[in-house]
Amino acid sequence: MNQSGFWWILIAGAVYGVIHSLTASMWLKNAAAERCGEPCSKYYRLFYVAISLITTPLYIGLVLLLPDARLYIIPQPWIFITGFIQVMALIGALLSFKGTGLFAFTGLDSLFTKKTLPIKNTLTTDGFYKYSRHPIYFFSLVFLWLFPLMSWNFLALAIGVTLYTLIGSRFEEHKLVGEFGQAYIDYRKVTPWIIPIKLK
Repeated sequence: MNQSGFWWILIAGAVYGVIHSLTASMWLKNAAAERCGEPCSKYYRLFYVAISLITTPLYIGLVLLLPDARLYIIPQPWIFITGFIQVMALIGALLSFKGTGLFAFTGLDSLFTKKTLPIKNTLTTDGFYKYSRHPIYFFSLVFLWLFPLMSWNFLALAIGVTLYTLIGSRFEEHKLVGEFGQAYIDYRKVTPWIIPIKLK
């Protein structure tokens, strides 16, 4: 562990999480809208995605740039099984994006409209959302933890991403309750959090 960038990557993960949590917060979005009006409201999502596109490669790049030591590599024939599960998880994540709208999710829709349009979100409860409130997170974590080559640096990345995902999903759910009210509260009562297994 001491021969790798494990601790530096964990620290970077914490900084990354704070930056993304802050820029994703309604508080900062509303503050930006109050300061510069419609342009900030219209392009805020695009700004957030741009920040993500800059910081994510820097965070992940530390895994490759810092000294590292291998922990294990999944041997044959298990690597074919885990690889297949990873492919299925990737497909599941992509299918879970279906209801969000790619342009709206990335903020690119703001470049093709002249005025700020009211956001008309709908609560998605079908498809994979029947089994998990956050299927994209679930599939992403499955893909991440089944990576065939595990090193100290990648382990630090996996821990950081997992903690950020778990904590971030709680903040996201708080916003969803504010957006959808009782409908989301009722949905949350009958649908598992991330792992699609009901504990009761």
